Amino acid sequence: MKDTTYGLGLDFGTNSVRALLVDLGNGRELATAVHDYPSGRAGIVLDPKNPDLARQNPADYLLGIEAAVKRTLAAARKIRPRFRPEEVVGLGVDTTGSTPLPVDASGEPLAFRKAFRRNPNAMAWLWKDHTGFAEAAEITALAAGHHPEYLAKCGGTYSSEWFFSKILHCLRTDPAVFEAAASWVECCDYIPAVLVGETRPDRIKRSRCAAGHKAMFNDAWGGLPARDFLARLDPGLGELRGRLYDKTFTADVRTGGLSKDWARRLGLVEGTAVAAGAFDAHLGAVGLGVAPGKFVKIIGTSTCDICVWPNNLELADIPGLCGIVDGSVLPGYYGLEAGQSAVGDIFNWFVEYLRPGGPRKGSHEELTRLAAKLRPGQSGLLALDWNNGNRTVLVDQRLTGLLLGQTLHTRPEEIYRALIEATAFGSLTIIKRFEDYGVRIDEVRNCGGIAEKNPLVMQIYADVTGLEMKIARSSQTCALGAAIAGAVAAGPAAGGHKDFPSAQAAMTGIRPRTYKPNPERHAVYAELYPLYRRLHDAFGTKDGPGSLYDVMKDLLAIRDRQLC
Repeated sequence: MKDTTYGLGLDFGTNSVRALLVDLGNGRELATAVHDYPSGRAGIVLDPKNPDLARQNPADYLLGIEAAVKRTLAAARKIRPRFRPEEVVGLGVDTTGSTPLPVDASGEPLAFRKAFRRNPNAMAWLWKDHTGFAEAAEITALAAGHHPEYLAKCGGTYSSEWFFSKILHCLRTDPAVFEAAASWVECCDYIPAVLVGETRPDRIKRSRCAAGHKAMFNDAWGGLPARDFLARLDPGLGELRGRLYDKTFTADVRTGGLSKDWARRLGLVEGTAVAAGAFDAHLGAVGLGVAPGKFVKIIGTSTCDICVWPNNLELADIPGLCGIVDGSVLPGYYGLEAGQSAVGDIFNWFVEYLRPGGPRKGSHEELTRLAAKLRPGQSGLLALDWNNGNRTVLVDQRLTGLLLGQTLHTRPEEIYRALIEATAFGSLTIIKRFEDYGVRIDEVRNCGGIAEKNPLVMQIYADVTGLEMKIARSSQTCALGAAIAGAVAAGPAAGGHKDFPSAQAAMTGIRPRTYKPNPERHAVYAELYPLYRRLHDAFGTKDGPGSLYDVMKDLLAIRDRQLC
């Protein structure tokens, strides 16, 4: 490598975009900046009549690139006056997903057209949009009957959070948008395409990570699902297949060089390597040093859990996972994805919507302080962590939250702790699913604001799972992983790295403080977890003992009818 070179990571989250400038020799983070999306509520376009809808204005992405990168470079020059733009040798991108957007033949989002500017269906369909829940069930049923192999690599159930559910829902509810779209592009493919100046849908290098985990892409059956399969869902969807893609790329691949226009706008050098995009959690796992045996948790508004497994070793299909995809995290390894649809969002719901005790007594800080004084099981409360559906292992977005055991003496901090414990039980359920199918887990590595700032959450996770909780050295592992991808895409000749393992060895690390399980608390949680599983199975499965599977769904059906 050259004496001093940098990678630039762009992390497009649910509410903002972050830019991070990282020294490729030692992982030192020189400068960073965050730009909040201006549209909607905290960057999300919502519909009060449809709580399942969540969209983003793609114009916010372009504003965010320029604002965040310029501020990052300005900060870098203040910290290191000798800093020069040519020292940035590679740029990587991660985004939420599945977050597809409809585009025209030139690759311009339909939302940029005057006719569609205020139409949420022409915007990016954010990962947490669940409007396609009926379409997801239809896709699952059709695949189970005709192509079960499609479901085998995505846990047995296709989700409303994913690519084809959203497109099919658009086709049926807004044919004008569907017909105007030349193609649909994942956000993690769109951003690199914009930066290199090649946005035509047939020229964009599509992400292996996005395609495999959310669009049922697999080389074993010829890429995307067969045209006749998609046409059974709707002839229009079958016709669209030919306007999508037939090849995908891992995040170490150079998608192109930074265009002259964007180099000028950002203050970087034209031709700087831009890596193929990937989803935030997958590059976050790279930034956390993921490797076989290391279970990675990216904890935020939701969580994503990532493991890798050598692609030359046998691996069973694991029911309930979001995906098993060769090369989605590290080339040469299967990327295994699981997760929870809400974690931080559940805590925020309790504090911001219910506001127990008012602004001061009901703050996260105060509730955490009081909840830390409680012993496991002391409140008599037990909760299910499904306030935004269940991503793993049930893969059912029509499940809802539950709180059991409240009395006239139940206090806010007791509920707050029960919600934390519920997310920990949900995490343990995922860990057990991995281990039941032979995936060894030796350690748990965590990242995100909750992991860094809330010791109570981390201690409860350790006590519930019986595993030591480690925390990433970096506060922004997704952006760090994106910067690593940029460094590998640039290659050693340009001052980057030859592969992900060498970049991880140089640039990632763990903080000294860890959280070890307390044996006494773990014993109590070992009594509580079977009770959680009984609720989990009763409300979440059709055939379990004492099944209450229809209760939550019937409530939602009544709600939806009354909202119309």
